[in-house]
Amino acid sequence: MDEQVQPRGLSAAEVEERVARGEVNVDAGVHTRSVRQIVRENTLTLFNAINVILAVFVLVTGSYKNMLFMVVIVCNTAIGIVQEIRSKRTTDRLSIVASSKATVLRDGARTELPLDQLVRDDVIELGRGDQIPADAEVVSGTCDVNESLLTGESKLVKKRPGDELMSGSFVNAGIVLARVVHVGAENYAAKISAEAKQHKAVNSEIMNSLNRIIRFVSFVIFPLGALLFARQHFLGGVETNGAILSTVSALVGMIPEGLILLTSTVLAVAVVRLAKSKVLVQQLYCIETLARVDTLCLDKTGTITTGKMEVEAVCPVKGVGQDAVDAAFASIARADDDPNDTALAIVEHYARSGVGSLRPVRTVPFSSDKKWSGATFANGESYVMGAGQFILGDAFVEVAEQQERLAADARVLLLARVEGFTEDGDLVGRPEPLGFVAIHDQIRATAAQTIGYFKEQGVDLKVISGDDPRTVSGIASQVGVPRAEAYVDATTLADDAAIAEAIERYSVFGRVKPEQKKAFVVALQEKGHIVAMTGDGVNDTLALKQADCSVAMAAGSDAARNVAQLVLVDNDFAAMPKVVAEGRRSINNLQRSASLFLVKTLLSMTLAVLFILLPWQYPFQPIQMTLISAFTIGLPSFVLALEPNKDRIKGRFLENVIVKSIPGAICAVLTILIVNTVGYNVLHLDYEHVSTLCVLLTAWIGALLIVRLSISFTPIRAALLVVVVGGTVLGATVLHGLFGIEPFTFGMTVLFTVLAIGVTGLFHVLFGIFDAWHAKRLANMV
Repeated sequence: MDEQVQPRGLSAAEVEERVARGEVNVDAGVHTRSVRQIVRENTLTLFNAINVILAVFVLVTGSYKNMLFMVVIVCNTAIGIVQEIRSKRTTDRLSIVASSKATVLRDGARTELPLDQLVRDDVIELGRGDQIPADAEVVSGTCDVNESLLTGESKLVKKRPGDELMSGSFVNAGIVLARVVHVGAENYAAKISAEAKQHKAVNSEIMNSLNRIIRFVSFVIFPLGALLFARQHFLGGVETNGAILSTVSALVGMIPEGLILLTSTVLAVAVVRLAKSKVLVQQLYCIETLARVDTLCLDKTGTITTGKMEVEAVCPVKGVGQDAVDAAFASIARADDDPNDTALAIVEHYARSGVGSLRPVRTVPFSSDKKWSGATFANGESYVMGAGQFILGDAFVEVAEQQERLAADARVLLLARVEGFTEDGDLVGRPEPLGFVAIHDQIRATAAQTIGYFKEQGVDLKVISGDDPRTVSGIASQVGVPRAEAYVDATTLADDAAIAEAIERYSVFGRVKPEQKKAFVVALQEKGHIVAMTGDGVNDTLALKQADCSVAMAAGSDAARNVAQLVLVDNDFAAMPKVVAEGRRSINNLQRSASLFLVKTLLSMTLAVLFILLPWQYPFQPIQMTLISAFTIGLPSFVLALEPNKDRIKGRFLENVIVKSIPGAICAVLTILIVNTVGYNVLHLDYEHVSTLCVLLTAWIGALLIVRLSISFTPIRAALLVVVVGGTVLGATVLHGLFGIEPFTFGMTVLFTVLAIGVTGLFHVLFGIFDAWHAKRLANMV
């Protein structure tokens, strides 16, 4: 068939032929994970598998109450699933574009079709405001295209017959017919997005720390469990069910399942709080990552600026009155029937100031060849507006200095009076310059304040844009970016080595290509920096994917929103400090609360090893560990973790937690060894009474740690301590049957009292020693 574009568009037969060949514009977008994928990924984890195996062993014994630990596992999984499904649905709603259909010529008639029904060689009609749905070639007409979402450069590009239109860009002015040349995954935007779709591991210190603990536990848990069971059952004479329950108790105690639940819950609470500030969190742990960031890479358009043009200044040339220039600018801008962003900015400027305009009798539309537009008005005056060099020619030198002063951080247009226009739209007579208008990207009102916040926090700022570096530098200077006056044209950076050298020395980069943005992020990461990246275009997706924390604007491209971990729903960069504050609250409080869980993990591991060598039965049952976990770990950790906390993050998460956990673990191990020695050999107690003492003394040590973590006391912390003690007493008395707690004998009372007093003193001494050592270490790190 004749592949040349026909004015009538494709026929029904030609469309069917292309559909049969698979040349349809489907699957071009970036898709979120399905609900099934989310459920599978949150359910089929190593952590869940270990706990399910342990639950099966308990099930075999028939002691169903000892399976209570699985409630935590179910809650943890449910929170992860609910949060990710919520983010998916919000993102999917954001991805619904206003123009979900395209105007297509088929069989000579115009019809509207969904974008996924376009085929190769379809002829589509595109006008002002339309997003180009697929790569196409202009057949007839001319238009101005905004390709900033693809290239990062906000300058409009003139398109005429034979020129290429890239999917994802917008028609700013004009009307064209264009032939679709690429569909689906072959589109330019889809190719850029392809790399962004690849899976990338989350860079979270908390997640990495938890995974490190789980990996270590999973490595030792079953060998230790097998040895402990064999020691108790075959050598110690403990009956099968008792040996299983004791072994499961030791293994469950090693797994900080409550810490994982606490982490998920605290971050989920942060997600809800941020949602009220119009921030969509698509990946839980990114809240933590942003709070740790030391370098923030900013995209100018959409982040520092709104993406909307505004008039900065209107300046007459010497000898011309301001009122005359204002009236002429207002008139020529309003005369355009199909105004671009520049003309609209001028119209809006004069609408606010109330300047009237003349009635046009003839207009000469903007031409990318001539670089100006013009109009003749009812009073006989004719004006042109555009690039000064093209309007004045050699005479431009007379006003060049004035334009140069205005052009530091703005786009400058010249206004001139002419005698009129020829039939072909050329100028008649020598143009007389009247004045200049300086137009720039509208800077967000909160940009300077937000930039100032990150400077105060010691975060290094990098502005990376596809625009002219001089323009980017000027805007960066206005909002207070350090060293903004020194800028780099990225086209001069030949390779990754040049990028790596420049990124440390400079803060402002212009003319940056999409692949270079990613290279900037990689260079910073290779130097040990934790990098956050903001962006809104398809050109930003590779860098967003590479960054440790990625932030997109809701008004940006689908690709950027889907890749980003955070989406600013109101497109307001000022929400970023709130995310940092939530991250600090979450991390600092989690570090404090996590030490409660790690005491149990360290204690259980140490006891498992010791009781393989010692002749006694492991002193805890799973249900007893639930009592300890509920009142001395779970409840207090949740309360402490949700308190306000804006302190800067110091040190490494795992080290901070372990340092506070070791004193409690040492005290608990020593106490349990003494209880077993004295209980069996001196007081001649049975297993149930020895176990009772071990449970209650371990709870006592947990309360001591809560006291240390709660200093300075607040009413909430004091009430928490009362509930902890009261809940433990309730479990040991009213619910003693459920938790296997036996009544005290006189000897048990004496032993408990002596050990409680002694371990209190030992705990505070050890805690003070470790705390002082850690404080000194942090000071040395700073």
